[in-house]
Amino acid sequence: MSKSKELYRRAQTLLVAGVNSPVRAFHAVGGAPIFMARGRGSEMVDVDGKRYVDYLGSWGPLIFGHAPPPIIAAAEKALRLGATFGTPVESEARLAELVRAAFPSMELMRFVSSGTEACMAALRLARGYTGRRLIVKFAGCYHGHSDGLLVSAGSGAATFGHPTSAGVPREIARLTLVLPYNDATRVRKAFRSHGRDIAAVIVEPVAGNMGVVPPEKQFLRVLREETKRHGALLVFDEVITGFRLAWGGAQTVYGVRPDLTCLGKIVGGGFPVGAFGGAAKIMRRLAPLGPVYQAGTLSGNPVAMAAGIATLELLRRTRPYASLARQTARLSAGIGALAAPRGLAVTVNRVGSMFTVFFTDRPVRDGFSAMRSDARRYARFFQGLLKRGVYFPPAQLEAAFVSCAHTAADLEKTLTAVAETFEEL
Repeated sequence: MSKSKELYRRAQTLLVAGVNSPVRAFHAVGGAPIFMARGRGSEMVDVDGKRYVDYLGSWGPLIFGHAPPPIIAAAEKALRLGATFGTPVESEARLAELVRAAFPSMELMRFVSSGTEACMAALRLARGYTGRRLIVKFAGCYHGHSDGLLVSAGSGAATFGHPTSAGVPREIARLTLVLPYNDATRVRKAFRSHGRDIAAVIVEPVAGNMGVVPPEKQFLRVLREETKRHGALLVFDEVITGFRLAWGGAQTVYGVRPDLTCLGKIVGGGFPVGAFGGAAKIMRRLAPLGPVYQAGTLSGNPVAMAAGIATLELLRRTRPYASLARQTARLSAGIGALAAPRGLAVTVNRVGSMFTVFFTDRPVRDGFSAMRSDARRYARFFQGLLKRGVYFPPAQLEAAFVSCAHTAADLEKTLTAVAETFEEL
C-alpha cells in the first residue's frame, strides 16, 4: 500500500471523510486523495515521491508557483518576530496601501482570514448600509459557505433561493434571489419586482466556481446600472480574479467599478488572508465607527501580511499578466486541438491564466450549461492525467490555473499527457 493511501486511512479515523474541505476527498473523480509532501515552482511532490505538474495552484493563490523564495523569505522574517499579537501591526497598513493602489474602488478596507469571511462581512455591511434585506446572487457562483449563500435557484418566477445544505433554514435562503449568470434580462426583471428590497448584488465578475465562465458583453454594466438606479450595492467577489487577471482584477479588465470588493487567495501570498473594501462612506458603517459588527482574532496576522506584501510588490514590479495569458491560451488551444480529431466533445473556456476543460460540445455561459458537462468523463480525464504526473482540479466545475513558474516544457508534458489520456476516453 502506498504511503498516501495509508495516510488517508489514518485521516479517515480522525477527520470527516479524511479531509478538511469536501472537494479534496476526490468523491467527484473517484479513487483516494493524494497527500502532498512539498512543492517547488510548478511542481508538487506527493508523500510517495511522485511529481506532478500542478494546475490546481492551491485553488488559485499560487500565481508565482510553490515556495517562491521572496515570499517565503518575507514570511520567515515576520515569523521570527512573532506569529501573532492581536494588536495593530505596521504591515497591515502597507498591504492595504498596495491593495488600494491596484483597486482604487477600495478606499477603505478590512483584512480577514478567508474569502468566505470577506463575502459574508461585505453582505452584512451592504444590508446594514442600505437597511434592506434581499441579496441577489447567480446560480453557479460560489461566495463561501455562509448560510445565505448556500442556496440554489427556486422553481418560481421570483427565483427565491432554496437551501443547498442541511442546516440552512429556508427562511434565510428565501432572503437570497438566485438568477442565471449572464442573463441581463432576468436581472432587470428582478429589480423591477424587488428593487426596493434588494440590498446588494454579489457576483464573480469572471465565474470560477462553475468552471471558468466569462461575463458576456454588457452583463456587468447592466448590474452596475440596475444597482445604481435602485439604490442597491454592487459587490464584486474577486477572491479568485483579484490580482489573477490583472493588477486591479476583473474590475480593471472590464471597466466596471463596484461599491464593494472581496479579495482572497493571491492577496495573502499563499497564507490565509481575505479582504473586503469599498467606498469610504460605506466602509465607515463598520464597527467601531458604525453599527455593523465584524471582528477576527487573526485578522491582519503579521506573517500573512508579510507574505501578501511580498506577493503584491512582486506582481507590481513584474506585471506578468500578458505572459501568463499567452501561456494559458497556448495550453487551452492545444487541448482543444487534441480533442477535435478524436471526436471528443470538449469546450475549453479561458480568461487570462484561468481555464476549464468542459466535456460538452455546447458553449458554457452559465451554471446551467456548465452542469450539462459530462462529469464522469472529466473524472476519467483527471485520473488519466494524474497517473501521467499532471494535476488538474479534482472536479469538473472548477478552475485550473497557470502560474509564472510553468515552463514551455511543463506545457509540452501536459499536452502529451492530455493526448494520451484522450486516447483512453
